[in-house]
Amino acid sequence: MNIVRYTCPTHRSLLPVFSFPARSPWSGLEGELDRLFAHALTDFTGAPLADRFPVDLYEDKENTYVRAELPGISREDISVEMVDGYLTIQATRKPQAGDNSAAFSFSRSVTIPDAIQSDKVAAAYENGVLTVTLPKQEEAKPKKITVAVQ
Repeated sequence: MNIVRYTCPTHRSLLPVFSFPARSPWSGLEGELDRLFAHALTDFTGAPLADRFPVDLYEDKENTYVRAELPGISREDISVEMVDGYLTIQATRKPQAGDNSAAFSFSRSVTIPDAIQSDKVAAAYENGVLTVTLPKQEEAKPKKITVAVQ
């Protein structure tokens, strides 16, 4: 088996009349990687992106759940409100004693389907995780129908 070294053709070898500088196929990769990491890591260096925080939405047969991770925020500084089909979670982070950081607040609104019993919505905050339970209405719950074969 022979190992053959590949050399990328340059513009000079293709067009001997013009004297273009040789360009590597990897020449733009470093700039693209820098741009990717700069965009991805901005959330860790400063304030939250547009004063928002991520939420998880999931459901089972009985309920729809909204889960938000709010570490370091006391229960009294969290507000959960449901108005006109929108669930709004607001939180305020206050600096601790001896902490030089400034206080800031952030919120997130999520559209909730109409098939929710808004009078039975419950919220629980435990270990920095807020879980809002939205019970489904009876007609919205899936029903199993058995079919009799004759």
